[in-house]
Amino acid sequence: MIAACLKWVDRRPEIDPLTGSVGIDARSAGVSDADQAALEWALRTGEAWGHGVVAVTAGPEPADDVLREALAAGATEAIRVELPAGAPRSVPAYLAAHLGAAQALGLVQLDVGTSGELTALRRLDGGRRERLRVTAPGVCSVEGAAARLRRAPLAATLAARTAVIDVRPGAGAVLTPSVPTRPFRPRARVLAPPAGATALERIAALTGPATGTAHGQPVVLEPADAADRILDTLRSWGYLDS
Repeated sequence: MIAACLKWVDRRPEIDPLTGSVGIDARSAGVSDADQAALEWALRTGEAWGHGVVAVTAGPEPADDVLREALAAGATEAIRVELPAGAPRSVPAYLAAHLGAAQALGLVQLDVGTSGELTALRRLDGGRRERLRVTAPGVCSVEGAAARLRRAPLAATLAARTAVIDVRPGAGAVLTPSVPTRPFRPRARVLAPPAGATALERIAALTGPATGTAHGQPVVLEPADAADRILDTLRSWGYLDS
């Protein structure tokens, strides 16, 4: 049996700019181009080796749509592991470690050989390529450009709508509850009312200088004396060193 692991994700997620939480909408959820390519290679390998293909995903009930698309394309069985939306999903490295299987990542091309053997072309940094020989059991991860998923026939698409999905219980993932947050607002401070017997005096107290001494004093001086007066005033205000 050949398994195609399809990750059910929101392809157009909405991210809360305040909390950073990601909202999942089942209407825009599905699988990535890489997972579609993986399904196509699984179908090609199953045809060459004479094996069935089981499509597997994890998620809530809306994730069944992903499996029905896989059944319409040619998968022979569909399994969904019941998990809530947003729960952690298995990744290729975890599957390889759990199954004790070989792992090949970043594959851009596959050549299906004799039963149980694949020749893969792997992308490396710097534009280099590496050719690998993968024998079963193995976990292969392909890139989205490696293949394009075939178009499902109309009869298979209609039959997949009522196909039985094998639902199995998940491991009971524990989700960290989100903490409600709100924009920061500094606490209000209690200020003493302005002094003054009249409204004009109170307005002057609010809008006047904090020191209570007016900086503007009209004087008539000679240029040299005026310059000295300005410097002395700036020193008294602390703008210049003494």
